Amino acid sequence: MSTAVVGSGLRIAPLARDTLQERVYTQMADLILDGEIAPGQSVTIQGLAESFDVSAMPVREALKRLTAANALTVVSGRSIGIPPLTLDRLTDLRNVRLEVEGTAIAWAAQNARDALVASLRQQLDRMEQGTATDDTKAYLRGNRAFHFAIYRSARSPTLNSLIEILWLQISPYFNLLRESGNYVSSNRHHRTMIEALAANDPVAAREAIAGDIEDSYAVLSAVLT
Repeated sequence: MSTAVVGSGLRIAPLARDTLQERVYTQMADLILDGEIAPGQSVTIQGLAESFDVSAMPVREALKRLTAANALTVVSGRSIGIPPLTLDRLTDLRNVRLEVEGTAIAWAAQNARDALVASLRQQLDRMEQGTATDDTKAYLRGNRAFHFAIYRSARSPTLNSLIEILWLQISPYFNLLRESGNYVSSNRHHRTMIEALAANDPVAAREAIAGDIEDSYAVLSAVLT
């Protein structure tokens, strides 16, 4: 790979390939975070490359990053899927999420403004519509948008990066929560989160998100055992 020497004396590699790889990584992460790749479902490198209209190389590079984050794994041959979830790993993710996401929403509550509350109400409407129409994908997209709107309001890129890594590992399993009725109970927690944020109450906000995390943990742990 060629480089160019700029005025500062730094040797800078061409940006185009890195930018393409980052876009592919972002698109693949979005598929995972939005529940588009469910446990038991597999995709291929070639299929992803064709869908993104790129060569296989940036897909492989993105896969390396997502494999390192325990978000994807090679299932067989060239097939890629969601790694299996053990009870120990689920418990570890639950414990870390309680701390990290609890901190994020508590910080967000201190900064919450009317615009955030209004946006969250819109996302909650979207999730309730997805539940009413049995549209799992719509619910999961709304759920992600809801939570990450809150986490961004914590104004901590470091926290957001940590939470994204956690969600890359756990969010595909949110597909398994629908039949338990968890989406309905989760929306009750979401409503409580909105109320806490509107009141700028970090304690109530942390309790609400803890209830949401604990409920999903209870369902998934029952599935795993």
